[in-house]
Amino acid sequence: MPLINLPSEFPGIRSLFMYRPETAAPLNHLVQTLLHDPHPSLSAGERELIATYVSSLNTCKYCTTIHGAIAKHQLGNNAEIVSSVIADPETAPVSDKLKALLNIAAKVQSGGKNVTPDDVERARNTGASDIDIHDTVLIAAAFCMYNRYVDGLATWQPDNDELYDKMGEQRAREGYLTPPPKVTDMNLTETI
Repeated sequence: MPLINLPSEFPGIRSLFMYRPETAAPLNHLVQTLLHDPHPSLSAGERELIATYVSSLNTCKYCTTIHGAIAKHQLGNNAEIVSSVIADPETAPVSDKLKALLNIAAKVQSGGKNVTPDDVERARNTGASDIDIHDTVLIAAAFCMYNRYVDGLATWQPDNDELYDKMGEQRAREGYLTPPPKVTDMNLTETI
């Protein structure tokens, strides 16, 4: 049960964005830039994996599940990569560069000062550029904030894989600046 009166037709952060559009706009623009807009060397799917992994470390069910669904759609409908990264990035079927960046993201999640020169050197040795490292740190830091925003107000986080998959497909296709559909308008076969 949300701790404040939020629109019940939208789960997670979307209910918060509908509640307070003034704060939603800059937050949506940030996530659009970080995860969806073109990037010099990281795919949208790779950036979504970073967000998913940090959200899983923060035990934010909504953000882990929705960004995992977006990543799945960005990565050719491959749910296995998402679950492998959540379970153990070092053994996941991703590039050594992404493994090194996920390591940096985990360090940021546990505390920004935990990132070491060795972590950065490892990433560089796998082909990561300074912008890759910068954006990984910013994604991880931003998702610590987003996760705490979602969980700090106890937003509704449904148990419905079909719902997350449909929302994830929409975000993968459209990005973060379009309005979300109401859950009741999504024609789900599973119940909410």
